Amino acid sequence: MGSGFVVFGRVFMSRIGKVPIVIPDKVEVELSKERIKVNGPKGILEKPISPKIKVEKEGNLIKVLRVNDSKKAKALHGLTKALIANMVSGVCGGFKKTLIIEGLGYKVETEGKKLILHLGFSHPIEYELKEGIELSIEGNKLIVEGIDKELVGQTAAVIRQFHPPEPYKVKGIRYIDEKIWRKAGKGKK
Repeated sequence: MGSGFVVFGRVFMSRIGKVPIVIPDKVEVELSKERIKVNGPKGILEKPISPKIKVEKEGNLIKVLRVNDSKKAKALHGLTKALIANMVSGVCGGFKKTLIIEGLGYKVETEGKKLILHLGFSHPIEYELKEGIELSIEGNKLIVEGIDKELVGQTAAVIRQFHPPEPYKVKGIRYIDEKIWRKAGKGKK
């Protein structure tokens, strides 16, 4: 049997790593043995490549290949392909996460590279933004933008953790598409 995992006698293989990545016209890709650098209209991203993975550029396609069929190489194959595809998407269009701040007196403001959150605590919370992250505030919406998908997602998650939404009054910070299941409070007798 080929490499893959077996369920009910059938062999399944990861197909994510086998699909080549198409490089758009405005994007330049530079490959070295252990690094990949993607340059586009929005900026430059650079990531290391595992020695168990080989990345090749053929015309306007990037192919991700395994060096051997070890368990580690199989695990890194699809992951590396997805990370490179996210780099190409990021330098072309960027990524965005929208958070909603709900609560009486809750507000957000920026001061240089600092985010200041007033969330009903005795003191405001200050969060230092990392390089490559841009914030915009529209009413009670906080929009986190950048070219690195991992950094945008991590920044949004950290901001949400300052005051996650609670299920009774739905106060706090939540993603725009997040559903909060409301709980009923104590009823009158």
